[in-house]
Amino acid sequence: MMTKHKNTFAFHYKKIPKRQKCALTVAIWTLVVFIVAISLLQTDMRKSSSQSQLRLNHLSIARELEKIEHEEFHMPPTRRKRSPRAFQRRGNRRPRTAIDEFLDESSDLRYFFFPDSRREYVDPRGILDANNISSTYYYYPGRRWLDTDGNPIQAHGGGVLYVESTSLYYWYGENKNGPSYHTHEKGTTRVDIIGVNCYSSPDLWTWKNEGIVLPGEETNVSHDLHISNVLERPKVIYNEKNDQYIMWMHVDDSNYTRASVGVAISKTPTGPFTYLHSTRPNGYESRDMTIFKDDDLKAYLIYSSEDNTDLHISQLTDDYLDVTGSMRKILVSQHREAPSIFKYENIYYMVTSGCTGWAPNKALAHAAESIMGPWETLGNPCVGGNKMFKMTTFFSQGTFVLPLKGFPGSFIFMADRWNYAELSDSRYVWLPLSVDGSFDDRMEYNFGFSAWSKISIYWHRKWRVPSEFRIL
Repeated sequence: MMTKHKNTFAFHYKKIPKRQKCALTVAIWTLVVFIVAISLLQTDMRKSSSQSQLRLNHLSIARELEKIEHEEFHMPPTRRKRSPRAFQRRGNRRPRTAIDEFLDESSDLRYFFFPDSRREYVDPRGILDANNISSTYYYYPGRRWLDTDGNPIQAHGGGVLYVESTSLYYWYGENKNGPSYHTHEKGTTRVDIIGVNCYSSPDLWTWKNEGIVLPGEETNVSHDLHISNVLERPKVIYNEKNDQYIMWMHVDDSNYTRASVGVAISKTPTGPFTYLHSTRPNGYESRDMTIFKDDDLKAYLIYSSEDNTDLHISQLTDDYLDVTGSMRKILVSQHREAPSIFKYENIYYMVTSGCTGWAPNKALAHAAESIMGPWETLGNPCVGGNKMFKMTTFFSQGTFVLPLKGFPGSFIFMADRWNYAELSDSRYVWLPLSVDGSFDDRMEYNFGFSAWSKISIYWHRKWRVPSEFRIL
């Protein structure tokens, strides 16, 4: 039966004139092209609709994180009246500032800076907050933050590395869980080197303690990491060429006169790391520092140098274990430290702090088209809170800027709120950072630099990253 129909069609097709056959063929192919075009158009429209929805979701999320919150802050009344006789002996002292209150462990404002109630801990084990509301995935800047074992996280001055092979984030930082003391009467507060801690997390909120991945040295007094020395601001990047995780850190003596960087390596993100050596990069002092790995896999060391007068940027060797001869001085004579660097749309950005020891100060943002500079200063990136919050980087000091995967232009600004009296109880201040954010105040440095995008770090008492981030 089928054969008969095929033969009939072939017989009739042969009888069609040649010109009509050509027209029929063209018509059929035109129909095929039309159908394919319609199909492609529908696919493109669906994709465009999906991208538009994603952009709308991103804008909605960005608006939520960029809300400007204001904070009530009142200085406590003077504790006692000063007698006229005391005034004659000591003169007219300046009024106490918020920074004085912050540094004073007996201040009436102590609880404001360092909340101490158990109900106010950031606890991943599902503990309710002070209002009996689940605090899951919420950041509370300045509160104690616990790991999955219920212990306060010890990862100060640190940074975060995302590892594709494990789909986990790794947070490296200083373990300061020891007694704070002064080496001598005029010395700064310190804690003996315990080591570098590592925590892992799938969501940047629930952190599992992976232990001390680089311990201090207890017996060899000549070792860079002897417990009497200084280990600060550890940062880790991955070297694809040698399949190694490379840690750089500030190493120093207790008087901060050695001013060097140390290098350690590991085959896994959770260590153990093997300490290799220390150096003064390109022959210069190095104190507060960070490292940055660019899109082309070149890496750089950024550090405060020359008695914290300038910042220097040195390119690392291909194995990331040393510096090359390529070095630039930036922000000369501006006395900046605690650099945190990131990149967005081919522009390099950096947030730095002033040099005031453990006391908080005003952050500044900077931008450059090339990582080697020239770098221009954009102004204070802090938005919200109140004037005192903005002038003290929300009573904290930056340590790292972490990109939010899947949300271009959105980042997390990581900072430490140093507890000068008890460094082991220093807190973490994680806040949303955006590029192209709104202006809260007229900027002091914006003249001539209108081409740069605004960096904004937004104050929130309570916030969380979008739920979409946790399912990417």
